[in-house]
Amino acid sequence: MRRPTVTKSELMPGGDDQMFRTFIHDFLAFSARVDQCRAGFGDRLGISGIAYTTLISVAHLQGSEGVGVSRIAEHLHLSGAFVTIEVSKLVKAGLLHKRANQEDRRRVLLTVTPKAEKLLAQLVEVQAPVNDALFDCLSASEFRQLASMMARLVACGDKAVSLMGFLSAPAAPRAAEPARKAARRR
Repeated sequence: MRRPTVTKSELMPGGDDQMFRTFIHDFLAFSARVDQCRAGFGDRLGISGIAYTTLISVAHLQGSEGVGVSRIAEHLHLSGAFVTIEVSKLVKAGLLHKRANQEDRRRVLLTVTPKAEKLLAQLVEVQAPVNDALFDCLSASEFRQLASMMARLVACGDKAVSLMGFLSAPAAPRAAEPARKAARRR
């Protein structure tokens, strides 16, 4: 008999992990399609998918003053260093403005350029129907429920990644090991 890949009873309706495994594979398939759409949006702007995600996040979060790299990183669940690299590419492409934060000169504020505003406005003609199609099968209440669950799943994902790192780390040598090796050399 095959061992189940989960142990939580909530993830094993019927007492086995068949539904869980099907869910994971469907989730991965859907994630791949979302990523393909994101890459397509980026292609239309002449940038990568992650650069598109960074750009549109700045556009949505900048307000009247601009938005900091740390806020974008938090929003996207990415490291500040990674976002800084993407921001540099977008600045070089003329899609983002970067200026010093007057309250904290060590930080920068980001805003989209007029060029980016124009490109993002044109993108809506493709973006809106594609996004509608991605979630076409959901009712309004199902979408609200999924959005709520997704926010919680990100935190669970962070916990799982940390656990994976911990459980996959090579075991530290036991304290007696070096003493035994030294004794054999004598």
